[in-house]
Amino acid sequence: MTARHDRLPAYAGFAAVLSAAGLPIYIFAPKYYADTYGVSLAAMGALLFGLRLFDVIQDPVLGWITERLRAAKRLAILLVAGVMALSMVGLFSVVPPIAPLWWFGLTVTGLFTAFSFLTINFYAQGVSKAATIRGGHLRLAAWRESGGLVGVCLAAVLPATLAAFTTEPFAAFGIIFALAVVPATLFMATEWRPVERQAATPVSLILSDRIARRLLLLALVNATPLAVSSTLFLFFVETRLDAAGWEGPLLVLFFLAAAVSAPIWGRIAAIKGERWTLLVAMVLAVLSFGVTMTLGPGDAVAFAVICILSGATIGADLTLLPALFARRMSVIAPNGGQGFGLWSFVNKFTLAFAAVALLPVLELSGYRSAETVQPDSALTMLTVLYALFPIILKLAAIALLVGTQKEDIE
Repeated sequence: MTARHDRLPAYAGFAAVLSAAGLPIYIFAPKYYADTYGVSLAAMGALLFGLRLFDVIQDPVLGWITERLRAAKRLAILLVAGVMALSMVGLFSVVPPIAPLWWFGLTVTGLFTAFSFLTINFYAQGVSKAATIRGGHLRLAAWRESGGLVGVCLAAVLPATLAAFTTEPFAAFGIIFALAVVPATLFMATEWRPVERQAATPVSLILSDRIARRLLLLALVNATPLAVSSTLFLFFVETRLDAAGWEGPLLVLFFLAAAVSAPIWGRIAAIKGERWTLLVAMVLAVLSFGVTMTLGPGDAVAFAVICILSGATIGADLTLLPALFARRMSVIAPNGGQGFGLWSFVNKFTLAFAAVALLPVLELSGYRSAETVQPDSALTMLTVLYALFPIILKLAAIALLVGTQKEDIE
């Protein structure tokens, strides 16, 4: 059966919208609010981390709700997609009617609560979908994650592109995102079918499963380097490389490489196995970060090459790990809601951890957003945080994966 008949393009399109509401917001929003409204980087980092602590309670509850949605599922998805769209408009397209820090917190809360609910339902629906198509979880993941990466690419380049036509590119970005939510949600509407009613799976049962617990830990450690580089990307390009104006093209190179590489990694994994493929990608990521540590002003072209290589390694992470986790959930938690509530929390926590751990340290080193000249101490700290810290985390992820038996996850 073809992808069109399987309706896999609908999954790719919905993933594109969801991804545009996730990672790019951590790339753009803190710097936008710091530059435009003078909000402290440390304050935003603390606020984002506090919201992720709230997710400890919220995401499992959203997973519990997901497992119990029946006839109301499509309506719930439609309403929550509307909340996500309006929250993005509020974040970027509306001048804060209250203190900018609190407006940032309010709109980000709406955005990421909606993001979590939709993501949990999306991946849970994928568990039942994978059982009905040729290629199963790996094929669905290739379409879904490739679509997500295309969405990230478009979100990454859109503000810079819009800057050529308007003085308020982020305001236009928020509106365009809200408009894009409509067709993506409608195209996916027929897929929101309640799965066969089964007993809800408690979080404790999922966490007591050794393989699920190992995959969650691996996702936590392995995704944090991407969260670190995403949080600091704009700062690194603008001040460490002295390459203001290159941010959009470099982001596109990074995420486009990830999108193009995702199906390639899937094919390699089908031949060599997911574990071996992930290890290769992780080692390549370490090498990429190592070269990044040597870069400085004027090295934008060399960094562009690094963006392509490191982006390609992310294609493996974002495709294979979700497929492995979905496969395990199909065994121990067929409803999927609670399991993907945990998965959503882990992925958002890495971004919040990067914000709360790195932004205050960068500010304490003397870095001041919106200033063109930064002290040497701040530039050195920026390189350490952007490149050396991810190397340490990737090595830890490699150690975890090496210690995981192939038969446990494949």
